[in-house]
Amino acid sequence: MGSDDPPIERRAHPRTAVLKDGVIIAEGVTINCSVRNQHTHGAELRVDPGVDIPDRFVLHIHADDTRYRAVVRWRKNERLGVQIY
Repeated sequence: MGSDDPPIERRAHPRTAVLKDGVIIAEGVTINCSVRNQHTHGAELRVDPGVDIPDRFVLHIHADDTRYRAVVRWRKNERLGVQIY
């Protein structure tokens, strides 16, 4: 693979880059977030550093007026990978 070749996609579901506002809703608390990429089964979210995010919550994406049940699959600093259904 040459330096000009695109990286190989190893994910089962290709993600689409997006920039949407969202809200994490859990246990009577709402936390603002941004959705950075999304596909049918998951998304990457960004939250303010230091915010405690539960493992399970409802994700409301304003632009789509859609709510998903979400489960955190990975965390890295202010980034979260979630499975949505």
